Amino acid sequence: MKYDFLIVGAGLYGSIFAYEATKRGKKCLVIDRRNHIGGNVYTESVEGINVHKYGAHIFHTSDKAIWDYVHQFADFNNYVNSPVARYKDELYNLPFNMNTFTKLWRDVFTPEQAQQRIAEQVAKEGITTPRNLEEQALSLVGRDVYERLVKGYTEKQWGRDCKDLPSFIIKRLPLRFTFDNNYFNDRYQGIPIGGYTPMVEKMLQGVEVRLGVDYHTFVAEHPNIAEKTVYTGAIDEFFQYSLGRLEYRTVRFETEVLDCPNYQGNAVVNYTERQIPFTRIIEHKHFEFGKQPKTVVSREYPCEWTPELEPYYPINDERNGELFKKYQQLAESRPDVIFGGRLGNYTYYDMDKVIAKVLKDVELYL
Repeated sequence: MKYDFLIVGAGLYGSIFAYEATKRGKKCLVIDRRNHIGGNVYTESVEGINVHKYGAHIFHTSDKAIWDYVHQFADFNNYVNSPVARYKDELYNLPFNMNTFTKLWRDVFTPEQAQQRIAEQVAKEGITTPRNLEEQALSLVGRDVYERLVKGYTEKQWGRDCKDLPSFIIKRLPLRFTFDNNYFNDRYQGIPIGGYTPMVEKMLQGVEVRLGVDYHTFVAEHPNIAEKTVYTGAIDEFFQYSLGRLEYRTVRFETEVLDCPNYQGNAVVNYTERQIPFTRIIEHKHFEFGKQPKTVVSREYPCEWTPELEPYYPINDERNGELFKKYQQLAESRPDVIFGGRLGNYTYYDMDKVIAKVLKDVELYL
């Protein structure tokens, strides 16, 4: 066997596993079907702007050990995620906070008044046992916040009417009764200066990487290439869909360069009306406080996933949950394979959680 580990996927999980294994004297080969490293955190330079090709990635964590860990690969700026929501001709701050409430209700000025207004609206709905997502949301935030800022965005995200979505999708809707627009509650937050791609390059320094390589084709030609495999692709694809396909939601991006220095004044603007087909516009330069003469924006269109499209968000319903459990059982028959990452674990991970998981797996398997 030529390598200790064949690592399938050059995203965060695969790249950190390769870094840690190499540090311990193991020989690794990383392959990826794409023509670049970084997985979905890949950033590419367009007009001198680091564009998040697969959607906005904002690093945030409350775990100081994880924050310190990523700093060995990159310096981070002090970007704070403060998205804005547009509904018709009005702009609202997110997450739902006192800036939102005082704009929504012009006679509300204090936290007590905002809490009272929401409580009145929740009581008016009279919902005790929510039967669907709409009723769940109404029982949490009332009619005004739901209609303007939740309903349309959620229906676009899932491609379903809120009445047809299960209530558990929204377990809570955070209400913040301060004038704080910071979307995350985490202690540490920022964007790698220069984008994510150089960060991943440092992780893979000294590791053999082959791009544009399909796993199944590669192992058919090199069946004994490594002692163990770290697989970060879709777990059902690894087993060639023998038990059926897991389902996802996906996103289509329309990205364009605009001949102006500042298009929307914020990195993230959500569009919450159902009639507008995209969910948000990302203006990439604002992640790094760019001063370039042009700007790059991406519109995000959620859509139904089909096998030829990139899988983004696992569908956490009963059918897919049960199917994933069966694939997990099948994975136990392959002790030579470590399944990791968003697709390998059929779980939507924040970046800090990916890092925590791979470091835990490194201790387990190395």
